[in-house]
Amino acid sequence: MNKEKRHVIVIPYPAQGHVIPMMELSQLLVSNGIKVTFVNSEHNHHRVLQSLPQSDGLHHQVDMVSIADGLEPGEDRIQLGKVTEITWRVMPVELEALINRLNLNQGDNDKINCLVADWSVGWAFQVAEKLRLRSAAFWPATAAAVAVSSTIPKLITDGVIDSDDGRILNGQTIERFFPAMPEMSSAILSLWRCYDDEATKEIIFDILRKDSILCRSAERLLCNSSPELEAAVFSQFPNIIPVGPLLASNRLANEVGHFWPQDLDCIPWLDQQPPDSVIYVAFGSYTVFDQSQFEELALGLELTNMSFLWVVRQDITPNSGNAYPAGFKERVHDRGLIVGWAPQQQVLSHPSVAIFISHCGWNSTIEGVANGVPFLCWPYFGDQFINKTYICDVWKTGLGLSREGESSIIRKGEIQDKVEHILKDRGYKERALNLQVKAMASVREGCSYKNFNSFIEWIKNN
Repeated sequence: MNKEKRHVIVIPYPAQGHVIPMMELSQLLVSNGIKVTFVNSEHNHHRVLQSLPQSDGLHHQVDMVSIADGLEPGEDRIQLGKVTEITWRVMPVELEALINRLNLNQGDNDKINCLVADWSVGWAFQVAEKLRLRSAAFWPATAAAVAVSSTIPKLITDGVIDSDDGRILNGQTIERFFPAMPEMSSAILSLWRCYDDEATKEIIFDILRKDSILCRSAERLLCNSSPELEAAVFSQFPNIIPVGPLLASNRLANEVGHFWPQDLDCIPWLDQQPPDSVIYVAFGSYTVFDQSQFEELALGLELTNMSFLWVVRQDITPNSGNAYPAGFKERVHDRGLIVGWAPQQQVLSHPSVAIFISHCGWNSTIEGVANGVPFLCWPYFGDQFINKTYICDVWKTGLGLSREGESSIIRKGEIQDKVEHILKDRGYKERALNLQVKAMASVREGCSYKNFNSFIEWIKNN
């Protein structure tokens, strides 16, 4: 008898930091004999395909398709509040139509059986219920962040936070809800309270609240982390299943899912540098700087007198091509390399890299952990503040950069001083290397490895 093949449809939140880990998850599913259809927004779908190396066979392993996100081609997709609100209205209808269309064109033994969706697209689980698909949620970041987000309805019911915008109500404290995470108390509200305008704060909080309710219908909640990284959280929230860190380097493969072409010329440049001599600087896909802060960062790198590899996206600051301080490029031309986008896992695994100045996105965080690299932390929004807390206060593998005065600018001297501090105190590197060993053991043969294999069996046998 011809057994029905397992066919999973995978839906990430339409942002770089979510697409990459879900693409890695998808390739692992394929390598375990499961058919995968990966659903990007139309905008991101084209960016991913254009950024793939010509020789990459990803599109032959994973069926890559797209649906509309509700925004026009030229609209700004960095405004998270706007993007999230519009996609919530448009993408559920598009996803349902896509699944019905795909199933209509599939044989009886090849129809979609299961949906695996990003926790941040709670609407996908409504679609799964309507179409009677089994479902699992995948959270691509820290267990701490999804644990806090999942608790929002109870925090509202118990009168701890305001139901409209998530403000702490008078006389209330949030710490008692997370007794296993005392270091996180100051970072928890950053998930929805760190945005500049009140409208965005309210939109993000409302969506997190909705996600926390809709994701309850998922039969599994997977997380791209490990007990070695977040022991306290997993002990308090046993329903969150660690399966990470999921990294292409674990498969000895190249990372895929980028929105920008990677500048591979930086690897030969790193080959020419001595061991532990390079500062790697990268701030992910969303961080933006005003002119003053961008200049201060450039001058800070110059002051260190070290070689540096700096990733500068075209949209990281207004007029980024002419944003550098006068004469900066000429003064650092023999020790600084500036690229538009880098193959980050390859960079961080390079022996010449001594320190990582990072926005502390979770992908960047676990890539640094996986290679035993100390951090200088420069979080921008959301869960990045929780990740900074892990790095600085729990794992003690890095330092935070302090802002000065009412201008809230990180000054060049602060950058120079913190770089020197980390490089002089070998404890940061030693702790980073110890954490590397523990985290990688989990995903290769330990708890995360076993959990992932159990997930594969759940897909295949249901």
